[in-house]
Amino acid sequence: MVVELISSRDRTRAEELIKLSGLRFEKNYETLAGVFANGDLVATAARERNILKMFAVRDDFQGGSILGELVTELVRSGYNAGHQSFFVFTPPRNVPSFQSLNFTPLINHHMVSLLEYGNGLANYLDKHRHLVHKGTNGAVVVNCNPFTLGHLYLIEEAAKRVDHLYIFVVREDRSIFPFDTRYKLVTEGVQHLRNVSVLDSSEYAVSGVTFPSYFLKTDDDAQTLQIELDLILFAKHIAPAFNICKRFIGTEPYCRTTRLYSEAMHHVLAPFGLETIQLQRKQHDDGVISAFRVREALRREAFETVRRLVPTTTFDYLRSREARGIMDNLRTHQRRH
Repeated sequence: MVVELISSRDRTRAEELIKLSGLRFEKNYETLAGVFANGDLVATAARERNILKMFAVRDDFQGGSILGELVTELVRSGYNAGHQSFFVFTPPRNVPSFQSLNFTPLINHHMVSLLEYGNGLANYLDKHRHLVHKGTNGAVVVNCNPFTLGHLYLIEEAAKRVDHLYIFVVREDRSIFPFDTRYKLVTEGVQHLRNVSVLDSSEYAVSGVTFPSYFLKTDDDAQTLQIELDLILFAKHIAPAFNICKRFIGTEPYCRTTRLYSEAMHHVLAPFGLETIQLQRKQHDDGVISAFRVREALRREAFETVRRLVPTTTFDYLRSREARGIMDNLRTHQRRH
């Protein structure tokens, strides 16, 4: 019988079992489940949002029904939390076990495989099927925290080079500006362009906030692998569905993660027949235009500086009553993003 592990004693037991299985224990989870036999914890696993992770089953209990029982309980708790599909990252040797539990492989990498339980990807692509265009199409994936003249320049230049451009706005809410606001500002900022479509990236583009690293040796390995998996997922599933053959990105002088991502794009996407086109970032005064510069100016309430860095649609929003909560958060928010 699967039970939720709530007490600190049970959590310690789970951590010990996970480490004995050669894995690392991750503190971020919403549900930690386990199976006991004769008073001993013999299996455990966890769920963070819709990511299932930290599966560890004692050697003498492997090969039975325990894995399926753990998955069933974690999926049940995920449904109750409002999720409709679930992901698991696992070493390739474990793929058959999860396939037998109705998981569908999305990516097979030499270090890790990504599988999905449910029809999330299929539903996402079907929902946007009406936006599919023939011809030479391109894509940009943007966070836009907030939408700046730099983002607009990248999009306008990319749109000139393709028949149709897809703008995927990252749904992951780790930014000061929430997704709904970022999506709104992008949509309003590009309404003058006739050959673009703005899409919610959902969980299928730059969505690694809950990427588990428990089976990797270092956090650096996790960052590199997360980037590669994200790009492979885009190349295998998103690009073919929208007839995308070009992916555009701007140069990145500030953010190391974004710079690593842009560097990886060239060698990861090329084998899939996707061309990576890097465009020089738009300059203004003493440097490139960036969302970071805009946020710093907003913290100082330097609105004339902000006005020179963002489209009118973004500036009007920033000066509106609707943005007051975000402005208050900016004054105390210290993270770069």
